[in-house]
Amino acid sequence: MDLEEAFLAAGEFGRYQKRMMSVLVLLQIYMACQSMLIVLVGAVPEYHTESVTEKGGGDLTQSVAFTEDFSSIVTEWYLVKQQAYKVSLAGSLFFAGVLIGNVLFGPLSDRIGRKPVFLTTLFFELLFAYGTALAPNYELFALSRLLVGMMNGGMALICFILSQEYVGKSYWALTGTLTNMTFAVGIALFAVLGYYIRQWRNLATAANCPGVLLFLFCITLPESPRWLFSRGRTNQAERVLQSFAVRNGKGRITLKLRRTPGSSGSEVPSPGLLVLATHSVLRCRTVVLMYVWYACSLVYYGLTMNASEDKGNRYLSVAMYGLVELPAYPLCIYFINKTWAGRRKSLASFLILAGLCCLISMFLPVQSGSWASGSSLALLGKLMVSAAFNIVYVYTSELYPTVIRNAGLGVCSMSCRVGGILAPFVPSMKVLHASMPFTVFCLIGVTAGALGLLLPETLNKPVAETLEELPSPGYQRMIETQVHLLEDDHLSKRKGSESE
Repeated sequence: MDLEEAFLAAGEFGRYQKRMMSVLVLLQIYMACQSMLIVLVGAVPEYHTESVTEKGGGDLTQSVAFTEDFSSIVTEWYLVKQQAYKVSLAGSLFFAGVLIGNVLFGPLSDRIGRKPVFLTTLFFELLFAYGTALAPNYELFALSRLLVGMMNGGMALICFILSQEYVGKSYWALTGTLTNMTFAVGIALFAVLGYYIRQWRNLATAANCPGVLLFLFCITLPESPRWLFSRGRTNQAERVLQSFAVRNGKGRITLKLRRTPGSSGSEVPSPGLLVLATHSVLRCRTVVLMYVWYACSLVYYGLTMNASEDKGNRYLSVAMYGLVELPAYPLCIYFINKTWAGRRKSLASFLILAGLCCLISMFLPVQSGSWASGSSLALLGKLMVSAAFNIVYVYTSELYPTVIRNAGLGVCSMSCRVGGILAPFVPSMKVLHASMPFTVFCLIGVTAGALGLLLPETLNKPVAETLEELPSPGYQRMIETQVHLLEDDHLSKRKGSESE
């Protein structure tokens, strides 16, 4: 039997897989806290400068006095005026670390396995995150954020892949949506945590503590059966699936997987990153996907980090930018599973709508008494780009074969993190013109949506396990031509019968 038939026999989404998914989904809350940490830890309170005369009638000096009762790295290290860029720099260093982590750990997990790389990166992320809370100066704080980002980049990528590879393909959209939806909940919970814990070191420590408990649960997770099968280790894949069947209440069943092409039971070597550039089909997909991921990240994190600069309650603003994402996920599940919409059209539509929301928000007042305000349209744009971000995760998993999936996702995620690196600096473009940030978000969103239409549809299509299962461009065009000819022939026969 093939792998999908084996999942049907063992249970595509049984009670054991639901327990594993619970761990991976809850881990999203921890990742959200780490990703959004700089939004509150680096918040700039109200302050004013005071002129102080040195003793003995010396020169006048200026000191900064903060008027709000909370601490951040800004209040501790006086990161204002000429030093203000260091806050955005710390946020960008985190995403630069995520980029490095994607490049290092994505292909590594394709080579040596999902589980060992996943556990290693999670362990060191916990370690370096405590280093963030204990950093004695800004330089060590910034270094710790870079290292946390590196580990987060590898761990988050593999966490999402495992949420897909533990279940049958028919549940990929559901599990991918659940992980992204929980990330949004994590942003809101982090805002609540920040509201009650106003000292930034205590907040950084509290945000890291849930990860320790989740790490202990993650140790019990098995290796991905899809990865084992793609590497030719069919015996081990069979044992993992048989374990799924027993724990799902299906009893001990006999599974005999069909071996991958050219495999004699020995391990198949990983194709490596180079195949993404040399394989004609994968090359085209990767170029388009890299830009789409970059756009999703830039608009998503740019709008979220813009929340800390909104006037009013910063904690409520951050929570709202997290909670506004929740309606996006039911919309995703509905549209991407409809044949008239599918993955491709849904992704393009949500990106274009996100860009248009940002465009319209430039012509409205930021705050007003009605719902038609710049802030409301920005929240709606966040909802739309959240939907697109969710779809692109699921869509990309289906566009890459299992044997190169993590490397492909790693490269796309690397491009995504370039957007994350630039995102903290986009809101600061208001100093040039108030509309500049939203102009950038609009142009990036619309162009990415248009490019997304170049990708093939994957709804109700079998997922490729090896490179040999990918159709060549010529083969794909031939199939599409034959389908159109059959449709035209059927239509002409129907018209002929009606005329008779």
